[in-house]
Amino acid sequence: MTQTSAGQRFRDAVASEHPLQVVGAINANHALLAKRAGFKAIYLSGGGVAAGSLGLPDLGITGLDDVLTDVRRITDVCDLPLLVDVDTGFGSSAFNVARTVKSMIKFGAAAIHIEDQVGAKRCGHRPNKEIVSQQEMVDRVKAAVDARTDDSFVIMARTDALAVEGLNSALDRAAACIEAGADMIFPEAITELAMYKTFADRVKAPILANITEFGATPLYTTEELASVDVSLVLYPLSAFRAMNKAAENVYTALRRDGTQKNVVDTMQTRMELYERINYHAFEQHLDALFAAKK
Repeated sequence: MTQTSAGQRFRDAVASEHPLQVVGAINANHALLAKRAGFKAIYLSGGGVAAGSLGLPDLGITGLDDVLTDVRRITDVCDLPLLVDVDTGFGSSAFNVARTVKSMIKFGAAAIHIEDQVGAKRCGHRPNKEIVSQQEMVDRVKAAVDARTDDSFVIMARTDALAVEGLNSALDRAAACIEAGADMIFPEAITELAMYKTFADRVKAPILANITEFGATPLYTTEELASVDVSLVLYPLSAFRAMNKAAENVYTALRRDGTQKNVVDTMQTRMELYERINYHAFEQHLDALFAAKK
């Protein structure tokens, strides 16, 4: 039997849930937790890799290998289709974009989104973003599409033009990216619900809504987003933010109280962890190997 590719599983997920909730998984453990919670697709944020794996800001510092390391760790243990943020493609030429796409497929990713910011990029919800020309973004998309070794692998085009050049420019860029071969569109930092409908009507392709906390976009519900023809809803760092806050609270309590007694009830238990990572199956296999040697 032919195994369905990761890209096709991502497309199937988009077709099966309206809109598809795509939740950020900062590491392999979180990917398993997301699957346990019932999500059909997961996401690896570039900002999450920068802040979580490297302890650095999301300002174009991260490299391809940094992201691939986290991609491999996630896809090694979780079969949910993974959408990956590849920023501007990790290089200034079509060859860099092509290498990125081929590597993502090789490491088990299902989809990528590539954006139209300059190389010295920043978070899409921060001020003073700079974007490349529409033609340069089209060239990035064409390079990504041409590099695919799996036709089902999803190329999503992200545009940050709304905050820089306005809605009409963002719409023109989105349409040009679809014409260049992009499968889906990610209009970043949307400020009004109706804008999503405008994008969907213009490009006739799946639209992703980035519902990140503390940003420019209100926290719209799935029902609200479905009403304006959004196909995918992204929560890139929700669990990561909660994890960081919880860790900070524990560190503060330990230093202040000299014990963890007052925060134990906020922790995942040992048995809960073992269950989530299927620990006992590994241990039983080890026990069987030891028994066979006696």
